[in-house]
Amino acid sequence: MVGSAAFLVIAPGFVAGLAPWWISGWRLEAAFLGLPLLRFAGGILIGIGAVGLLDSFVRFAVQGVGTPAPVFPARHLVVTGLYRYVRNPMYLAVVSTIFGQALILGNVKLLEYGGLVWLSCHLFVLVYEEPTLRASFGSEYRAFCAEVPRWIPHFTPRGKHPADSPAVRSEKSHSSATSPSNAGSRTAMPTTGISSGQGPGCATRQCASP
Repeated sequence: MVGSAAFLVIAPGFVAGLAPWWISGWRLEAAFLGLPLLRFAGGILIGIGAVGLLDSFVRFAVQGVGTPAPVFPARHLVVTGLYRYVRNPMYLAVVSTIFGQALILGNVKLLEYGGLVWLSCHLFVLVYEEPTLRASFGSEYRAFCAEVPRWIPHFTPRGKHPADSPAVRSEKSHSSATSPSNAGSRTAMPTTGISSGQGPGCATRQCASP
């Protein structure tokens, strides 16, 4: 918990707090498109981002038993909460907070900075994070990726743990059906008797469950 709290202050605190302050000085400028309502929308984005960050960090500390930092990774794959809707809620929360500040302040540079932050997160996810998680959690993470989008949240939450998902069950069934130990069990076994008036019984074999 202490490690996650420290990372929360250092990483998102810098990217979504200190850096925007350096860029904008938090000075209020004219509203975008002359619409003050956009400032209200910016406040909503900041609120969503703050809630998303806190929820994700708590889940990493309590359920993942680790931190989002690569040097102290989580021991367990976190798939609950906002992770049922999108694979990277923490990065989206940071970007949402930056865009919210841009809308409130009417600052174009903050919009550009938010876009750059998202692009950096996207490249980090593709080049490092996803390959690392696939290597660490195997079929569990592959099933998670198959059911939950990377960036655009879907409205129907993922209802099952990855280990119980159809993708994992299918992979386990395939492995079971092709393993050497099961090869012999699929050998045809003759029936021991033939009833009067009936043809010979069919050979039976053990099949992998679907």
